[in-house]
Formats: sequence, structure tokens, C-alpha cells
Amino acid sequence: MSTKDKPYGVLAEFDNPADLMDAASAVNKAGYKQFDTHSPFPIHGMDDAMGLKPSKLGWIVLVHGLIGLMGGVALQVWSMDIAYPVHISGKPYLNFPAFVPVTFALVILLSAFGTFFGLFKMNKLPRLHNPLFNSDRIAKATDDSFFISIQATDPIFAEKKTIEFLKEIGATHTEIIPES
Repeated sequence: MSTKDKPYGVLAEFDNPADLMDAASAVNKAGYKQFDTHSPFPIHGMDDAMGLKPSKLGWIVLVHGLIGLMGGVALQVWSMDIAYPVHISGKPYLNFPAFVPVTFALVILLSAFGTFFGLFKMNKLPRLHNPLFNSDRIAKATDDSFFISIQATDPIFAEKKTIEFLKEIGATHTEIIPES
């Protein structure tokens, strides 16, 4: 990395999942907010160690499902009772049991759209390249290594202090990741 390249952050490697969990907890307690962990498998309890808040995705899906519910019922009430009222065999205009299939389909459809676009927005997509891929070592995160990356945009990030801190908490290898 040349001196003019702006750093994206620091990548630190750890020996095993327990060390990564302890390191994530230490990084969180030190006050870092813009960091992530990378491992070849999910590690139970990592969300708590990182201090992550519960996901907002459930609320996004609920709101979209309710919009589908109200839209489905409103569309059928309008078409059966207001726009095209047809009296057939003494059946009521507003036959709610008959509305269930269409309403259910709209709830599922809009919930799926809410899930897809909500995740798209929450994950800040589309990002075609993550600067972490500039590191040759990060490929081991899919196989047998455990990493923490701390972004340079974190308010308390200082390159040398952050690297020293990561080594103190047990990092076996650290490297500065360039932005470009």
C-alpha cells in the first residue's frame, strides 16, 4: 500500500472461534462500532459479543404483509360491493371467506418483496467490490480461518493504535486493507 492510498480498515486473523468471540467482545467493549467478523460457519452468541441490535427486517416484513392484507381486502370489497355489485343466488356482496385466497397471496407476495428489498437496502447493495477482497488472506475465511475487520470510518479508528489493540487481544496476523 502506498502512502497516498486511503485505508479501508484493518483485518486481523485469530486461531479459533473462541478467540474470535473473545476478540469481538473486546473490540465492542473498546468502543468500536464499524467492525465485522468473518468465519467459515455461524458462531452462536456472536451477535451478543458484537453488541448487535435485533434486526429490523421482521418489522419490514410485517408492514409489507399488512399492506398486502389491507390491499387485498380493499380491492375485493371495492370490486364486489362498489364497482360491480352482482346479486347471485342471495349470496352476500361481501363474502369474506371467498376473499381469503387472494388476500393470502397478496400478503405472501408483498412480504417477499419487503424481505428482498429490505435486505437489499440493509446490506447496502449493490456493492460490486468489497475492499476486503484486496487481501489474499480473507479467502481463508471460507475454509479454516477467523477474522475481524475494523473499518477506517469508525470514529475511534487510528491505524497504529488499532493494530496494537488487535495484537494485544490475540490476533495472529494483522494487515491494513487499502480502499482501492
